[in-house]
Amino acid sequence: MRPVAVRTRGLGKRFGDLWALHELDLEVPAGTVLGLLGHNGAGKTTAIRILTTLTVPTTGTAEVAGLDVASEPARVRSRIGLAGQYASVDELMSARANLRMVGSLYHLPSAEVRCRADELLERIGLVDVADRLVRMFSGGMRRRLDLAASLIASPPVLFLDEPTTGLDPQSRNQIWTLLAELVGDGATLILTTQYLEEADRIADQIVVLDHGRIAAQGMPSELKARLGGERISVTLPKRDQLDVARAALARFADGPVATDATVPELTAPVVLSTRLVEVVRALDAAGIDAIDVTRRQATLDDVFLTLTGNHSAPTCDPDAAPEAALR
Repeated sequence: MRPVAVRTRGLGKRFGDLWALHELDLEVPAGTVLGLLGHNGAGKTTAIRILTTLTVPTTGTAEVAGLDVASEPARVRSRIGLAGQYASVDELMSARANLRMVGSLYHLPSAEVRCRADELLERIGLVDVADRLVRMFSGGMRRRLDLAASLIASPPVLFLDEPTTGLDPQSRNQIWTLLAELVGDGATLILTTQYLEEADRIADQIVVLDHGRIAAQGMPSELKARLGGERISVTLPKRDQLDVARAALARFADGPVATDATVPELTAPVVLSTRLVEVVRALDAAGIDAIDVTRRQATLDDVFLTLTGNHSAPTCDPDAAPEAALR
């Protein structure tokens, strides 16, 4: 049995009458990745802020690396790393100087800081630009440097709040590769993300939050298996056709028809005997000129939409992104 790196019991955070997080129970084994999923305002960042000692819980307890986050915050901070939603590196310093500055804030010996900074610059692929001002870096380069800064003290537990948001596919893949290497070295990762592909690829366990509460948890394969069967997805040219398309699709659906909040797309579990051509004909008869109609296996996107529904109007999450000052 692996030791537990992060444990919470009944963890909650209230702002006035609003519970941003409520009754959160987690148990994350060391050397694994936990993916926290949820719509905007679901409580992901609030959970990260509590676990990284940036805010105090209203209810419950939390332990990170065997330390209580409320009663031993300074010791917790010495055992964790944090990369927030936005790269928080000093643009007027070089990449090498940024890493050495963070190392000094951890009170690491100078020789160790220099060695560790050089090692991380090599690992994140920034050796050739190590002495260039960060203001000249691309977004992907800054994100990689920010992640390296969170690793300077070799923390056993690393918190990543949407680390690849806004990155191009190449930069995202580079960070995914680095995260896999960290876990291989024994680190424990707590990852919040809105990229379902990212969670499916990286996470050992997933917790889906909805309005501050756990809607589901388990391995990615388990969550997809719970939905079972195949899905029909219909992509439309405009959102004003959603209602008509939903009515046409309903007769083939073996469950609720889900709507994506960001694109004009419908997804539904399909009755086993349904042929794709029948769906296309029904849409055509309803006057719907669909851009795409596909039949596929269930994905984490389906899990997310089924559990959380359409959240085009996010709930309030009073906490902003975690501050880099934690380092």
